[in-house]
Order: sequence, then structure tokens, then C-alpha cells
Amino acid sequence: MPLVTPLTIQQLHDDNRLALQLGWQAGLTGGERLIFGDAASAADQVGHLNLIHPGRIQVFGPQEMEYLLRISENSRATQTRELVAGEPPAFIIAQSLAAPPYITQLCNEKNIPLLSTPLPAAQVIDYLRVYLSKKLALRITMHGVFMDVLGVGVLITGESGLGKSELGLELISRDHGLVADDAVEFSRIAPHMVEGRCPPLLQNLLEVRGLGLLDIKTIFGETAVRRKMRLKLIVHLVRRRTLEENYERLPLHQHTQDVLGLPIRKVVIPVEAGRNLAVLLEAAVRNTILQMRGIDTLADFMERQQQAMDDN
Repeated sequence: MPLVTPLTIQQLHDDNRLALQLGWQAGLTGGERLIFGDAASAADQVGHLNLIHPGRIQVFGPQEMEYLLRISENSRATQTRELVAGEPPAFIIAQSLAAPPYITQLCNEKNIPLLSTPLPAAQVIDYLRVYLSKKLALRITMHGVFMDVLGVGVLITGESGLGKSELGLELISRDHGLVADDAVEFSRIAPHMVEGRCPPLLQNLLEVRGLGLLDIKTIFGETAVRRKMRLKLIVHLVRRRTLEENYERLPLHQHTQDVLGLPIRKVVIPVEAGRNLAVLLEAAVRNTILQMRGIDTLADFMERQQQAMDDN
């Protein structure tokens, strides 16, 4: 089941303290405040001071400070109450500006972390949006072999004993790259993007029956492994009987499989003696690249067939 890892302000501070030169000015007991949302809404989790989005991390730059000084004390008090009611995870003061005393007092009273940075507000916002899109991404672990084939992220799946790892090893010998074997961690890092990585415990390892665990990086070199890839294609291996019982020989519609809410192209390849699965998989990848470029061989064939029927 897809999961979103909860993120606290304490973790955000610790992860970005050096990069953003963060200091913690007030609200020291509010580190366990949670940031809600997912990768698709990362842009809404942090931004310039804005009462329309009071529940996000509020960043104060020179313009925001000038605005607060310009309005009346009553208006300032009203807007402050609205901000607090929105349960903001934290306030960040940019460009080493001095925090207004009432903001500091409010953060201490309500346990709202008040952070400071010497960097410009826009730079801080851009940096944290990228950080949050990765940390708040939906995640799922899938079984299979994840490969880089011709620059396309391909997940090889199928029943146990069909030779997924052996196929992965042959693809590596044909200058393609291994991302992960057995367990692949996928995360949805953008609205239309799923990225796959290898769990640290299994990094660079491929298990092949009869040979055991192989360290692919040591055997084939650094170019044989990849740190991450975007998932573009699933190649599902099946026995011939399974294919005949459950799949069309020439499907009129492209197969897809849902991964973290996104439809991923899927190709089903039957396994039997004498078939070169590596060549078949490479052909499937090349065909997928053509489809992504708008070239659909089946649609072209059907159009050609219709034209031939009309001519007759």
C-alpha cells in the first residue's frame, strides 16, 4: 500500500541546516509539528507570507516585513490571529532580518518554530519545495528487477522461477544498467513521474540461482549500475499457457499498470525455451520509445488495413 512518510519541522531543520544556514530563534518546543501534503502539492507547503494559505510554512522576506510595518496595529493583530488559527508548521525569516518582537513572543507561546536564514526568501522557497517534493512523495516497494535499458527505466516482473534475474544479468552484459533487484522502492516525485531506487541493503547486488549474490558494480564496473531511474515500462514475464488464457495475441489497446496512481506502460512476454528474452525486451523498449514520440505501429497497421478494405 502506498505510504507518505510523515515529516516534522525538526527533520526539515536538521536536513537543511547547513545548506540553508538555518538558525532556530523561537518556538524551540515545536519541532514535532508535522508538514501535511504530498509531493504533488509541495508548492503549497511553503511560500511567502500569505493568509490564503495559512497552513503552510510562512516565509518572511523584506517585502513581507515592510507590509507588516505599514499596516495598523489592529490589522496586524487580526492577521496574526488568522495565521495562528491556520496552524502553520513554522515561520522562516529570510535575509537575516530581525524578527518583530510580537512574532517571537507568539512563536514561543504557541510552540511555532521560528527559523532564520541569511539567504533570500525566493531561494529558500525554491530549495524547500524541491526538498519537500522528494520527502513527501508517495512510496511503495515492488518485487522485480529494475533496469536502465536504452535510457528507459524498465521493471521486469513475473512469477518466481521465470528467470527475471538471469534476464537482468544478460541485459547488464549487453551494456544496460542495474538499478535494483528483488525489492524496488518507487516514489511519486512529481504529478507525472515515478522514480525507482534500490534499498541501501541491496545496493549493486543481483541474486542469480546457482550463482548466489553477485556484486554487479565489482564485476562489471561502475557503468553497470544506476542510482535511480524514472519508471517508464513494465515488462511482465508469463508462461505460454498463462498468456493464451489471459491475454490477447494482438491487443487493440495498450496495456498499463497502475503504480502510485499513474498508468505505466506494460508489455507481456511469454517465456519458453529458445526465446531470446533480452532481444525481445530491447525491442519492447525501442517500441515504447517510438510510442512516446507519437509513433503507434498497431494504429498505423489498422489504418493501412482499413484503407485496403476501402480500396476493395
